[in-house]
Order: sequence, then structure tokens, then C-alpha cells
Amino acid sequence: MKKVILGLGLAFCAMAFTSNAQTVTVGNEAMFPAKNIVENAVNSKAHTTLVAAVKAADLVSTLQTKGPFTVFAPVNDAFENLPAGTVETLLKPENKATLAKVLTYHVVAGKLDFDAISKAIKAGNGTATLNTVSGGKLYAMMNGSHNIMLKDENGGTSNISTYDVYQSNGVIHVLDAVVLPKM
Repeated sequence: MKKVILGLGLAFCAMAFTSNAQTVTVGNEAMFPAKNIVENAVNSKAHTTLVAAVKAADLVSTLQTKGPFTVFAPVNDAFENLPAGTVETLLKPENKATLAKVLTYHVVAGKLDFDAISKAIKAGNGTATLNTVSGGKLYAMMNGSHNIMLKDENGGTSNISTYDVYQSNGVIHVLDAVVLPKM
């Protein structure tokens, strides 16, 4: 009887612990908080270009590790809005290092949800500096009452269109534009 009660207690604790993160739909596909960043991204029709780029840069295994990571994930349209030929050029094997730099510029170590980024913006008097895995910096600022805009090192901007897509190894925020590091 004690084992049954203990088992039920552990089950309820596990349910309570995991209920904070909810399944979010991105590109008409469910993103499950129990899956890692790569497992969810490969199922998103809105992120096929990003997934192809992550594979070409050999970053799949990195983004499947424990992390945690904050990934700012541009949708396919964001890549299509880059100058003609940019994506095709980056995907060439000889440009693997440049592609990896662009992709890791979209990744910050740690799990930064909307609240954490908003607090950092407030603490920074309107701008939060985010250190990316590539070694570059992204600048986050409010763009309205509940919208965060990212500014890259070149002055380009991107709005976060979907926030707090929790993963087992971090969090994804969906971007409407690709941010680019200084090259």
C-alpha cells in the first residue's frame, strides 16, 4: 500500500512539475516541451530552411545537448527576405564556418523567456545586451507593450512573433527576420 501511495505521489509531483510548460503551435505544428529544440524544429513546416541550415552546419548534435539554450528561430519567410542567393551561398560546404556563425548568432546560452528578457531590458534602461554563442551581441528592446525587438550588430531588426516555446533543453522564440552578426 505504501508503494502505491508513494507511486501516486510521485506521479502527481511529476504532473505538477511539468504542467508549467504548455504545448505551443508554431507553423501549424505542435512544439512539445518534453522534446528538445531539434526534435521540435524538424516538425515545424515554418522552419524547414532553419533545419536545413542547422544540418548543413553540423549543429544538430549541439542543439540536442542538455543546454539550456535560448534560440531565436527565424521562419522560412525570414530567410526568403534575405538578398537573393544568400541562403544558397551559405548552404554550400565551403561556407560551413560562416553558416555556423550566422546560426549560433541566433543562440544565447541559458533559458531566457519573455519575462527574463523584459526584466533585462528594464534593468538596461531600455536595452538588454544578449551575448550569443557565436561571440556576438544582440540588443533586445521593447517595441510596444508586449513585443520584443532584436537589433543585430549591423543595425538590422527582427520582431519576436511567438514567445516562450519551451523545450526540454531551453526555449525558442520565433523571429520574423534573420539577424546577422558582423562578418
